[in-house]
Amino acid sequence: MGINKPADGVIFAEKGLELAFDSLAENSPLKKSIKKAIKDIRQNVFCGNQIQKDKIPKEYIQKYKINNLWWYPLSDALRLVYSVVTPSNIEILGVIIEYFDHKSYERRFGY
Repeated sequence: MGINKPADGVIFAEKGLELAFDSLAENSPLKKSIKKAIKDIRQNVFCGNQIQKDKIPKEYIQKYKINNLWWYPLSDALRLVYSVVTPSNIEILGVIIEYFDHKSYERRFGY
């Protein structure tokens, strides 16, 4: 049985990613799927599948200063990756880093 911890919020790592999400049509399967992911992450920040630390792309570590990464399955074999951060040691946030198709995911993580 895994840890179940609600998040205090879910944010996008970059404004451009948030704008891309906002620009999706409301009836888009991708937007609906990401909204479900956000809801699930809010309910349990550890709801995704943890990525092994040695598989976290170095660019993510350097750019976002993260030490953990999770993936969440979206519709149509897409993947969302996010990190769990505690900016104030009290607050816990899910930070959406990227979402992409399965092939791009495999390339990014070297599978």
